This record gives sequence, C-alpha cells and structure tokens, in this order.
Amino acid sequence: MLKTSPLAFIRQVRSEVAKVTWPTRKETVITTVMVVVMSVFASIFFLVADSVLGGMVGYILGIGA
Repeated sequence: MLKTSPLAFIRQVRSEVAKVTWPTRKETVITTVMVVVMSVFASIFFLVADSVLGGMVGYILGIGA
C-alpha cells in the first residue's frame, strides 16, 4: 500500500467531509423523537410478549407438576 503523508491525509479528509450532506436541526430532532417513540413501542411489545409467554410456560409447567 502507498503511504500518505499526514498533510495529504488531512486534505483528503477535509475534501470528503465537504461532500457530506449534513441533516438540519429539524431533521435531527424529528428522527430522534421517532427513534424514542419506536423504542418505547418495542419495549412495550416485548414486555407484553414476555408476560404472555411466561404465563403460558408457567401454566404448562404447573399442570405437569
């Protein structure tokens, strides 16, 4: 592999960063809120699913004992 001088590396990094399309503050806030809401929904879903499956297993094991 070719070695790149530190100065050339920094120039390349600055060039690549200039190409990045950064989100606006509004887009960042909306996306963050959506992630939090979906996380809450997922946690509630898994809480309910775990409770139902745990109850079913407890019922099945209770009958067999």
